[in-house]
Amino acid sequence: PGCVRGQRAMSWLFGGKKVDPKEQVKQWRLTLKKEVRKMDLQVTKIDRECKKIKLEAKKAAKDGQMDGAKILARELVRTAKSKERLLMSKAQINSMEMQLSNQMATLRVAGALAKSTEIMEAMNALVKNHEVAAVMRDLAKEMEQANIIDELMDEAFEDMEPEGLEDETNAEVERILAELTGAQMSGVEETPTKVPAAKQKIPAAAAAEAPGAEEEEEEDDEEMAAMQARIAALRAA
Repeated sequence: PGCVRGQRAMSWLFGGKKVDPKEQVKQWRLTLKKEVRKMDLQVTKIDRECKKIKLEAKKAAKDGQMDGAKILARELVRTAKSKERLLMSKAQINSMEMQLSNQMATLRVAGALAKSTEIMEAMNALVKNHEVAAVMRDLAKEMEQANIIDELMDEAFEDMEPEGLEDETNAEVERILAELTGAQMSGVEETPTKVPAAKQKIPAAAAAEAPGAEEEEEEDDEEMAAMQARIAALRAA
């Protein structure tokens, strides 16, 4: 009886109803494990996409469509970055789940949950990731009420590209294209719509006067649109 009264005394209110701390921590851990399973599925899907995109890039390179190969290579880099972010978030969620497991031990010994700097740090990082932000914000509100963490700062998603990402992407594109073509390439264009090196040998003024300049530009635009459509089709497959 005394133990039951102690558990009732440790209960707190959520939305007007009492919640047993032990049961609440259990639910939090289940939610986190569910998010990890979702991430595992996303990583598997990304790996499949990467294989398909790489095959398409190799095909484009063999066909001499270097602009198209570069577009696909850049998409490969972007997809790899998405996987990187997912794995980082997964590690943070696993860390949080482990800390919650420790909270169960604290609850049994001290009779109350304790504030956790580790959970706070992981939560602050996860709410900036738009892929899990909604679930994490809901969990954060409940953890604030349980006094495990402090109120989160209202920060925007980390959608901005970190400094130096373009250089890193260009280096990765060059490496991928060198692997696909079997030859080292020099100078990766900043945008996939730039004119290939062979066309850059023509002086700008002469190119402007050339009767087929507009047609070539239209062809480049059409090629990029076609590649974007191929990427979308690969993702839908």
